[in-house]
Amino acid sequence: MKRVLFDTNVVLDVLLDRQPYVEASAAAWAAVETGVAEGMLAAHAVTTIHYLVRKERGNAKARRIVSAILRVFGVAAVDAAVLQEALELPWPDFEDAVTAAAARSAGCEFIVTRDPRGFRGSPVRSLTPEAVTPLLGDD
Repeated sequence: MKRVLFDTNVVLDVLLDRQPYVEASAAAWAAVETGVAEGMLAAHAVTTIHYLVRKERGNAKARRIVSAILRVFGVAAVDAAVLQEALELPWPDFEDAVTAAAARSAGCEFIVTRDPRGFRGSPVRSLTPEAVTPLLGDD
């Protein structure tokens, strides 16, 4: 079973029903829910998801959603070693660097993102939801 880390944008596509992305992002998410793949979220993504959902849907809904996603996804640690590795990546977007470093540390094969260009030079291959979904069942 492949272990994949979901970037924040893919999770938010599903949670906030963001068109036109929700269909492909939901298909990748479904592979995790059905046990075809093991899904991970970087620890810092969970707080970002809560913050953004709370702004759109309120605190009670955000807390329920975080609880629900933690039943589906594992959490990739963001510790001092991950942050140091992220600092060593020559990327302008530190959040993407932390995501990539967390994915590598957690042993992920792919990062599922709508912004694969933001992960150029990543230690973990990044793919869009459309590109990764067909690969998830291949072992």
